[in-house]
Amino acid sequence: MKKIILSASLAFILLTNLKAGAQIKLSDIFKKVTEKQSTTSTTGTPSSLEIGQGIKEALQLGVSAGADRLSAKDGFLGNLAVKILMPPEAQKVEKTLRSLGLNSLCDNVIVSLNRAAEDAAKEAKPIFISAIKQMTLADASNILLGNNDAATSYFKRVTTAQLLQKFSPIVSNSLSKVNASKYYSDLTTQYNRLPLVKPVSTDLTGYVTQKAIDGLFIEVAKEELKIRGNINSRSTTLLQKVFGYADKKKG
Repeated sequence: MKKIILSASLAFILLTNLKAGAQIKLSDIFKKVTEKQSTTSTTGTPSSLEIGQGIKEALQLGVSAGADRLSAKDGFLGNLAVKILMPPEAQKVEKTLRSLGLNSLCDNVIVSLNRAAEDAAKEAKPIFISAIKQMTLADASNILLGNNDAATSYFKRVTTAQLLQKFSPIVSNSLSKVNASKYYSDLTTQYNRLPLVKPVSTDLTGYVTQKAIDGLFIEVAKEELKIRGNINSRSTTLLQKVFGYADKKKG
């Protein structure tokens, strides 16, 4: 009986705050309420709290899976959707040098660029998790009932600046560690020695940092589509209820 009274009181307070336009952080509510998902029905209309919890759970699963894949060896190099190729201004260089039989030099550069991105991806998860904790109930509802890339768009909006700041020094150190800077210098030096060519230079750190972040968002988008479109990906009762409700609303 006490639990019922407590739940009713919490619902009343929550409704009152929402009507007042309050931006309630999900993390604040999660500290006060722990729902037993085993007793949650998979049918019916989820409460605002359930929607918030469901979105939080789904996004944590998604960003963890995406970041883990990319931070593993060959996470970038072995994934054609995110593999980092030669910088645009150096693609003519690559073509020319490969025609001269310098394939290994070009391959070394590409492998090292992807290794640097894989190193940086290890630091992505805490930034995404922090963004999830700061999410409001309004954010959660907009994501659930929004476009299929609503969560990815949210992450782009709230994490890009942090990712750039965090990734840049990691990428810079990693480029040195895996000899990317040396390989790229060797490549451009060989090319610039050719007669009548325009010298090439690239900000490798900036290029790889941006490509690493782009790759992360591609993987997050994949995970978002998976949980929205694949019922089998909804691994808990709460996810089944929340996203089942979204299916009906959008249907």
